[in-house]
Amino acid sequence: MFRTALRNVLAHKARLLMTVLAVMLGVAFVSGTLVFTDTLGNAFRNQSAKSYEDVAVAVSTSAGRHDGSAAGISEATLDKIRALDGVAGATGRVSGFAGAAGRDGKLIGDGWSTNGGNFAPGEDGRDPSYTFTSGDGPVEDGQIALDSASAGKGGYHVGDTVRVATNGPVKEYVLTGVFTTEDGAVNAGGSLVLFDGATAQRLFLRAGEFQEATVTAAPGASDAKLLAEVKTLLPKGAEARTGQALADEQAKQIEDGLGNLDTILLVFAGIALFVGVFLIANTFSMLIAQRTRELALMRAVGASRRQVKRSVLMEAAVVGLIASAIGFALGVGLATGLRSAMSLIGGKIPAGPLVIAPGTVLAAFAVGVVITVLAAYLPARRAAKIAPVAAMSSVHAAASTRSLVVRNSIGGALTLLGAAGIVGGAASADGNGRKLIAAGAFLALIGIIVLIPLLSRPAIALVRPLLTRVFGVSGKLAAQNAVRNPRRTGATASALAIGLTLVTGISVLGVTLGQAVDRMTTDNIKADYLVSMASGDALDTSALTALRKADGVTAVSPQQANWLTVGGRHHAASGVTPGDVEKLFALRLVSGSLDSLADGRIAVDSDTARKNHWKTGDTLPVTFEDEKKGEATIGAVYEANEFLSPVLLPEDLANAHTRVADIREIWLTTDGGASEANEQAIVDALGDNPAMSVSDRQDIRDMFGGFVNLALNIMYGLLAMALLIAVLGVVNTLAMSVFERKQEIGMLRAIGLDRGRVKRMIRLEAVVISLFGAVVGVLLGTFLAWAIGRTIAAAIPQYVLVVPWGRIGIFLVLAALVGVLASLWPARSAARLNMLTAIKTE
Repeated sequence: MFRTALRNVLAHKARLLMTVLAVMLGVAFVSGTLVFTDTLGNAFRNQSAKSYEDVAVAVSTSAGRHDGSAAGISEATLDKIRALDGVAGATGRVSGFAGAAGRDGKLIGDGWSTNGGNFAPGEDGRDPSYTFTSGDGPVEDGQIALDSASAGKGGYHVGDTVRVATNGPVKEYVLTGVFTTEDGAVNAGGSLVLFDGATAQRLFLRAGEFQEATVTAAPGASDAKLLAEVKTLLPKGAEARTGQALADEQAKQIEDGLGNLDTILLVFAGIALFVGVFLIANTFSMLIAQRTRELALMRAVGASRRQVKRSVLMEAAVVGLIASAIGFALGVGLATGLRSAMSLIGGKIPAGPLVIAPGTVLAAFAVGVVITVLAAYLPARRAAKIAPVAAMSSVHAAASTRSLVVRNSIGGALTLLGAAGIVGGAASADGNGRKLIAAGAFLALIGIIVLIPLLSRPAIALVRPLLTRVFGVSGKLAAQNAVRNPRRTGATASALAIGLTLVTGISVLGVTLGQAVDRMTTDNIKADYLVSMASGDALDTSALTALRKADGVTAVSPQQANWLTVGGRHHAASGVTPGDVEKLFALRLVSGSLDSLADGRIAVDSDTARKNHWKTGDTLPVTFEDEKKGEATIGAVYEANEFLSPVLLPEDLANAHTRVADIREIWLTTDGGASEANEQAIVDALGDNPAMSVSDRQDIRDMFGGFVNLALNIMYGLLAMALLIAVLGVVNTLAMSVFERKQEIGMLRAIGLDRGRVKRMIRLEAVVISLFGAVVGVLLGTFLAWAIGRTIAAAIPQYVLVVPWGRIGIFLVLAALVGVLASLWPARSAARLNMLTAIKTE
């Protein structure tokens, strides 16, 4: 039977091609994902280990970052550490935001990974953390060194003048050196500017203090012993750990991060393979139908049912093995290509070998073979039931009435159960509701897939008159052919339905969320411009002062982050400018007046007031950010605004209770509204600072809505593999259908159906099947998007379900186009059949 299985694979290799392609693509997705993430993980772990290999103990504080008042590590403390037995050296580090401008005036690198630090030379004049390729490190104020990638992007060489932005004004520095480093932010595409120690301390912390320190051990010294001794010398709040512990922690973080990426990609690989199941099952069903006489003869000469079933499963296993081998090789190539592509778009991956773990190889082949064998199981089972007497007939017996009733009953029950779960989940606006929707969606999808053969007849019957009227005989024959074998049509349409369900659901949710964000921006903002740091760090108060003096600026207010405590409960607060804040934001008053902010009173949003039973005029005992206690009187209650904190403090009150103003945003309006002249005036007022971002209202809308479009595009890209496999399914069904209908097509040709109308018949059949699957997918996807939307509507005040009819129309047009393209080869094959030869075909 094994030889028979091999012979059948070789005999039907052309007809099994699409199955091989489907399994190959799915396996390539799986193996490519595993190889890519394993390679990335290995490279980053090696980099992490390398960056800590000479570090015995690492000390860190929160000084200058999360807490400007926290104590740093003094030079005196470093001297005490250096004096410990077993310490070879101790180096202090400070860091913060510092961005170099290119020759075009724009920031080099992404703001979030644009950092500055201190050059800390040892007795030999070298800093072990950096290897200089030209020049040397900075030793005095007015000098800097740049990492080699940033210097290359900016076109800078040693001796050039570079404009550097920190949280204060922009300043020009002389470039003294270019270096390479294992710094993770630099390797991720960021930039690093090195200053001399005193300048870095002044910019990022305080004179004579460091945020971090690294301790190197003398040969033979114990890291654990040094750690214990170093801890006794540290200021309050400082934390010390061994370099090995930090390397292990970073490796764990890398593993967790890549594990999440792994899971996401494998979910989409699973979807692609799930779609492939229908193609595989359809292929083997059609092959078995075409080999009815052959299988019956095998039974007649003594083959048992088990042997026939085993023969078909062996064929599937051989196909799966071949497809897995090709898919695995393609996946390795895909992983290599992704790595190269990331480098091309600026994502720097540390050097390292391509990692192909034994588990990856095993997973790739197991997935390919198991999926293929499982998909072929039902066709194999049906093949085993073929009676020997069927050898006398050329056609397999039709499905019994009982089997269709059982199938449709199961499908109906699953669909109803799934729909109930979806509706029940939609009524529960929380995470549990979304879990219920996910379970219901799975059951509903399976139920509809089971029911699709039943649904295909009435659905296609609706369009049959139109096809007949427009396309004549070709249209009528196409409609009849599409429902001749409902199971085959259903399996082909199911693959497209799954893909379109996901694409439509994602599109409806994405467009709805995007428009909700857009309305939120339009309805809540009056400001013409928003100024912020590209790094996301706090703005210096000098920027606020400069903007208030800028030409054409009519209203300015910071969005200054604060907090206060009332009755043991923390409340986020925004320090704002009285008199200007209402000109910048659409604040709808419930009671009181915002003019009261100028008198030192506070304003709270209606949600906070309702939860805490506050009202205008109440005087609250509060604890401010600096831990001082006092009282605050509510002067106004306003409807919640998504761009402001629940509590508004007048700017003077906020400044009186904070050491350093934490200004994350500055909002402003200008005379005459947004214009090029007004924007240039703002840029000039800020000193043409490349680190500061000036956004108009459209930029603000794009900034808040851009992530939705990005997520949509990523989802579309990941689902492309599943849709491609669905297209292969249409091609496969038509090609094999043409093969088994040779005699019929020959007779149609003989009675006058010309080649053009034969091609049109096959094309229309493909379009009908594709559109049927697409319509099912669009309806189910929209239903799921509605249900999921109900669970998040409460968290998004501007949420209103939006059905993107334009996009849905495009999906349906693309589905029809898929049908046309998928039919090109089968239609051409059908039209080229020799009618006499075809008529004689058994």
